[in-house]
Amino acid sequence: MKKTYWYLIFIIAVGFLVRLYRINEPLADWHSWRQVDTAGVTREYIKNGIDLLRPRYMDLSSIPSGKDNLQGWRMVEFPIINGSTAFLYQNIPGARSTEIHVFSRLVSIVFSLGSIVLLYLIVEMFSGSLTAILATAVMAVLPYNIYYSRVILPEVPLVFFSLAALYFSVRYFLSEKHSMLSASFWLSAGSAAPALLLKPYAIFLALPILYLGWKQCRTDLLKSVKSYVWLALVILPFLLWRVWIGQFPEGIPAFTWLLNGNGIRFKGAFFQWIFADRLGRLILGYFGLIPLGIGLIIKPGDREGWFYRWWGLGILAYFVTFATGNVQHDYYQIIAIPIVSIFIAKGINVLFHPPKEFSRPVSYFLLLISVVFMVAFGWYHIRDYFNINHPEIVEAGQAVDKVLPAEAKVIAPYDGDTAFLFQTNRKGWPIGGAIDDKVSKGATHYVSIRFDEEAKDLISRCQVVLKTEKYVIINLKTCK
Repeated sequence: MKKTYWYLIFIIAVGFLVRLYRINEPLADWHSWRQVDTAGVTREYIKNGIDLLRPRYMDLSSIPSGKDNLQGWRMVEFPIINGSTAFLYQNIPGARSTEIHVFSRLVSIVFSLGSIVLLYLIVEMFSGSLTAILATAVMAVLPYNIYYSRVILPEVPLVFFSLAALYFSVRYFLSEKHSMLSASFWLSAGSAAPALLLKPYAIFLALPILYLGWKQCRTDLLKSVKSYVWLALVILPFLLWRVWIGQFPEGIPAFTWLLNGNGIRFKGAFFQWIFADRLGRLILGYFGLIPLGIGLIIKPGDREGWFYRWWGLGILAYFVTFATGNVQHDYYQIIAIPIVSIFIAKGINVLFHPPKEFSRPVSYFLLLISVVFMVAFGWYHIRDYFNINHPEIVEAGQAVDKVLPAEAKVIAPYDGDTAFLFQTNRKGWPIGGAIDDKVSKGATHYVSIRFDEEAKDLISRCQVVLKTEKYVIINLKTCK
């Protein structure tokens, strides 16, 4: 076994251990609203059986789509990960002894570790073993990526399938025979298709594939039947899925606002949020910008050519296209971590083997400071993401799950955030108001952690099932 493989195994082991940090915490941490929407589909599969064409979750409100969703449809990414997670949870011995959200986090961790391996394989082909090891080490220990490698979001498997598509595409184009009988051809398409089904913006990672294909095949790339077979294999499943979910408009969240809904694209605030705050502060802890910058400016090797740069341009195009989404949600930058890790690794390699024009002691010192501070300040800014800032929703949700029947439909007001509703293990509404209308649509109980006017009114005229200093559970069927 190659020596660098032992280094890779060590990095994977370290990456696995750090991703277990607070793994058993309730699903009420940072961005829990989006995580519970994903986990909710998996939980419904476990309860009611796996139907990949009809994913449901707990939110019956009109908040995501603007239409009442009384069947609880969740028509976003194709639920292959949800279905697979539910199947594994039901069939792996001992899996049911863990909570479903903990098991789902473990599935995300496995995908993230697989991404690390794929990144190593890609970089090794272009830049050699040392840069590959450095890139995987960066990807494994970046605090931002540690947190976002254990979340229950489709972006985690998206990175895995995207890297798999890149890896097998590289193998295909670098082979002497560009045959459609090649395993790499089918594995590339078989990886790109689920990536696109998980998130359509995976299409931006086609840029480095197109670059490499053009570099190796020139105009034959456009003339070859193989190119169009590959496109059909990748795009057709996505188109079929979009046509299918069009039958369930109430289950499709509004999404056009993600492009430029607030008009922020190319404004000063856009550059400040994406490059200064997210990339500079949150992901790289300020000091990671030093090796990143060095990695960007050094001349590319003959083998890599502009492959990495086209990859980076694809990410920049994604930032610009989904401007509002990237500004509003810091998890949208997860897909950028692999290429960022590559350029940081190239910069570290330069500082570790400085050219004669560089001062060797200063290069080593700068390398040490950059890496240590990148991790330290990155952790400083990401550590609070693990916190449960509102443990009362967990406590109230557990109480609901104990005292109410499984078929109860609950109003759990939390400003439209489904994190509270998820904790109840019931379907319902994550927002109050129009109580009589919700009762007519099937609401049976009301749970609140806020003793506001609405809660006080219901307490005064309905049967209180359970009341503590932190929450109240009310039977809406008994209201006067």
